[in-house]
Amino acid sequence: MNTILIDGNSLTLKALALIARDNYKVELANEAKKKVEKSRAIVDDIVENEKTIYGITTGFGKFANVSISKEDCKTLQRNLIISHACGTGNNLPTESVRAIMLLRANALSKGFSGIRLSTLETLIEMLNKGVHPIIPEKGSLGASGDLAPLAHMVLPMIGEGEAEYKGEVMPGKKAMELAGISLVELVAKEGLALINGTQVMTGVGALTVYDAIELLKVSDIAAALSLEALTGITDAFDNRLDMLRPHQGQINTSKNILSLVNGSNLTTRQGELRVQDAYALRCIPQVHGASKDAINYVKERVEIEINSVTDNPIVLENGDVISGGNFHGQPMALSFDFLGIALSEIANISERRLERLVNGQLSNGLPAFLTEQGGLNSGFMITQYAAASLVSENKVLAHPASVDSIPSSANQEDHVSMGTIAARKARQILENAKRVLATELMAACQAVDFREGAKLGEGTSIAYKTIREKVDYIKEDKVMYKELDKVTDMITSGEIVKNVESDEKVNIII
Repeated sequence: MNTILIDGNSLTLKALALIARDNYKVELANEAKKKVEKSRAIVDDIVENEKTIYGITTGFGKFANVSISKEDCKTLQRNLIISHACGTGNNLPTESVRAIMLLRANALSKGFSGIRLSTLETLIEMLNKGVHPIIPEKGSLGASGDLAPLAHMVLPMIGEGEAEYKGEVMPGKKAMELAGISLVELVAKEGLALINGTQVMTGVGALTVYDAIELLKVSDIAAALSLEALTGITDAFDNRLDMLRPHQGQINTSKNILSLVNGSNLTTRQGELRVQDAYALRCIPQVHGASKDAINYVKERVEIEINSVTDNPIVLENGDVISGGNFHGQPMALSFDFLGIALSEIANISERRLERLVNGQLSNGLPAFLTEQGGLNSGFMITQYAAASLVSENKVLAHPASVDSIPSSANQEDHVSMGTIAARKARQILENAKRVLATELMAACQAVDFREGAKLGEGTSIAYKTIREKVDYIKEDKVMYKELDKVTDMITSGEIVKNVESDEKVNIII
């Protein structure tokens, strides 16, 4: 059985993806169990002695000054969940819900949240048995954590809300019963411990980062194929230039391109056909490289966040309970805005290369719109339109969410991050960028077929063959979206990158 141990400190992006997408099981480390129990004992003492501590024996937000009796603590926690579950919009996909559940469990396993071990184990059991709460995607301000969506995550645990179980959406209580999982009666601090965190924005954003790393590899493959199809000049990728401006992403991109096109008879040298190429070819290292550096930065932030304590108040090991701001999503909000911008630029330059491929005045001898009988056939004409529309949409989506803030809870919570919006936008930008790159890949393969006697490079030849196994040369007009769907699916599955990297001579570095 594929099982991953969690302890709050060592979760990786790869492990998160395996649990979210491949249904790997989760097990709580023994040391984590001890820490959770120790933290809970501190909360029990607070309740028993009726000490005034925010969120344990007081109300929430603006009601922080309202004392709650020991007898009312259970009611307080249940009311917190049912009142805060007011999300709206489309439901988050199952993989995002699983990532959210995992990240909340991992944060709680650090032992600073005061939750009972049995409650944490119920959340893990739901994850392992495939009880996936229905979580609407909208409704979080990204400070005081992702309160509304995380409340939806908790609803099935208390017999409320809805959940997906074995592919069917049903009442949460029924899903728990069918899976053989006991319902939870929340006690002091537990409701707050479950919903006061950044796990929705981080779950959605972390999967996007994971996919973005792979998409950047695809972007170099697409660029290399276009470089060959357009008889591009390789001098611009000379390592001596990169070392004069040694950004790592730029250095890596140049290495990737030269490795991919090595052995090609389509690329040229400076002065052979022309002195220099347009920016969309010549500046691939600078543009792709900048996005790589940005995404590697975001990856570092995410790896910190997925192993952090992000709720409030925090129960320290010495018994101190401190009300702070670790729930505030600003570190993720800025990071996911940056992620969206970086991915937008990858799509931007890809669409410009696509335009050069289909434009007979810019393609260095290729037929207009990559079709044999232009006029009777439109060829790839409208594929560029569709790509341009996605690029334009990305420009709107790339507007940062993190610069906005709306006061809430009667101005007690007067600055919020909007980080969950940033994460969702970055995800949509990634999907749009993926389609643009699929279009460039398909057009570049079509263009190569017009180059008589073409010999592709060591890496690009593998990419070309991989695509041609499912998408044929287009001699006459056909329903294009179906062909584009095939290439898009190949990017999503990782098939193109995997095949290219199977060649020991080709190493794509991010």
